[in-house]
Amino acid sequence: MTGPVASQLDGLAWRPLRPGVDIHVLYQTGDDGPSAAVLRYQPGAEVPPHEHVGTERILVLAGEQHDDRGHYGPGTMIVNAPGTSHRVWSPTGCLVLIAWDRPVRFLSSAID
Repeated sequence: MTGPVASQLDGLAWRPLRPGVDIHVLYQTGDDGPSAAVLRYQPGAEVPPHEHVGTERILVLAGEQHDDRGHYGPGTMIVNAPGTSHRVWSPTGCLVLIAWDRPVRFLSSAID
């Protein structure tokens, strides 16, 4: 991921979340509470199917994110309601700001 937003985030403390997806946690309230993070997807990376236990809000900062319902470019806000599920991928890589009311639950078919 390149560009002005990506270069400003290079100094953050990233850790692997999934193959090709890194996370920088902004805040986390316990194991089951609200949290927010920046996710950095490498080209071709994906997050397997998961269910939203609470509301999930995503703001695409750079690049393009895809899910089972559509394709989202920079500036797009996606809100996933409790009880919904999807998988997420980025063919070209992307940066997203994400906030969860509660952690997601990966579905049994998802490989950890």
